[in-house]
Amino acid sequence: MDIGNATFAHLKTRQELDIKNNILETIGNTPMVRLNRIAEDIPGTILAKVEYFNPGHSVKDRMALKMVEDAEARGDIKPGGTLIECTSGNTGMGLALACIVKGYKLICTMSDKQSKEKVDILRAVGAEVYVCPTNVSPEHPESYYSVAKRKSEEIENSFWVNQYDNPSNSLAHYESTGPEIWDQTDGKITHFVVGVGTGGTISGVGKYLKEKNPAIKIWGVDSYGSVFKKYLETGEFDEKEVYSYITEGIGEDILPKNVDFDLIDHFEKVTDRDGALAARDLAKMEGLFLGYSCGSAIQAVRQMKDQLTEDDVVVVLFHDHGSRYVGKVFNDEWMRERGFLNEEKQLAKDLFADHKELPLLSVSANEPVHNAVALMRKFGVSQLPVTEQGKFVGSIDDAHLIPALTADASAKDKEVKHFMGPAFPIVQATDPISAVSKHFNAQNGAALVELGQGRYQIITRHDLVAAMS
Repeated sequence: MDIGNATFAHLKTRQELDIKNNILETIGNTPMVRLNRIAEDIPGTILAKVEYFNPGHSVKDRMALKMVEDAEARGDIKPGGTLIECTSGNTGMGLALACIVKGYKLICTMSDKQSKEKVDILRAVGAEVYVCPTNVSPEHPESYYSVAKRKSEEIENSFWVNQYDNPSNSLAHYESTGPEIWDQTDGKITHFVVGVGTGGTISGVGKYLKEKNPAIKIWGVDSYGSVFKKYLETGEFDEKEVYSYITEGIGEDILPKNVDFDLIDHFEKVTDRDGALAARDLAKMEGLFLGYSCGSAIQAVRQMKDQLTEDDVVVVLFHDHGSRYVGKVFNDEWMRERGFLNEEKQLAKDLFADHKELPLLSVSANEPVHNAVALMRKFGVSQLPVTEQGKFVGSIDDAHLIPALTADASAKDKEVKHFMGPAFPIVQATDPISAVSKHFNAQNGAALVELGQGRYQIITRHDLVAAMS
């Protein structure tokens, strides 16, 4: 067989050399890896199906190729056409590889909560990307669903892939991912755990595995702010369940047709914080540099460990690679800004470490109330210490001001001293948090920390709660 190089033709066939015709032929057959340190207190055998070994570094390569090939077979896309998709990034990457090999254009719409790395990678492989607002309903004209649909109507010879409702999504996993997992565990798998977004992976794999053994448990991983868990448990689509969250790639504010709830035994919700920390644990404890939702997946197993036995074989599917999250989950500053890092804060000085160089805001007892209000509004604070002749003589907060201003509009022009409460208690920088917390009650929501040389900082109730959570 001609392999394009006569030098090898007399030695081996293409199959024997294992030369692929193009990058798409490398999709699938990803490894199964035993989890050790991170799973040492979890009963049973915990295995990871590591999907970042796909060429686009995610599980989505499988279904992206399947959706394109099935669209070609149906005649939904013709040579030189344009594929359009709303994506959290990974499906877009899989489609981009298919488009490069097959000669199509690609337009991706994404929500603005997705990482910058995902947007940059898609553009690097030739996709045209539209970033859309996250905090709008799916029906809103600027949502990433609506923009994709509108583009498909406007552009001739285009096809909106629509992974959420496209049956080729789940079929790809029924045909490839499910059989691989069954074979790699020699049919001994007892639980399959995976994050759920479009639903293709859990439904395709779940269908295959339950056909092989109906006793296998299928656990979906959901985010707080998503509708999946409550819908499975009650059959109710509760809009009150829907709110913004940070975790990428799992959870939804819609019910994709690819989510087959009849196949799913349980949904486990994982917080944004716990998913992020678990992703970092996977990198440090297992050498697996994985995406955000992968952390959520292993965290779900941690949370459900009491339902496992030593005889169980649990397969957790890890969707994608950590390179798409280096500016978020693997960035200490990003994690710290959201209060996600488990940093030890034991002393009073630790509570204001991130703003220790800023001057203490205060207001004079003789200033008019409207000056205090303006200061509080400008800096986004709700309370201020009150000074007189260089000493702390009282405090003022919105709890004092709201009733006063409501009862008398002219109060804004009166002096602060007429409305102030007791002075904030003063603690030392080296006082333990347990001692500082005793100064907080319903009447007092702050404490001043003495730093020496006439300098002070403030600790608020918010600072204390954040340190203890």
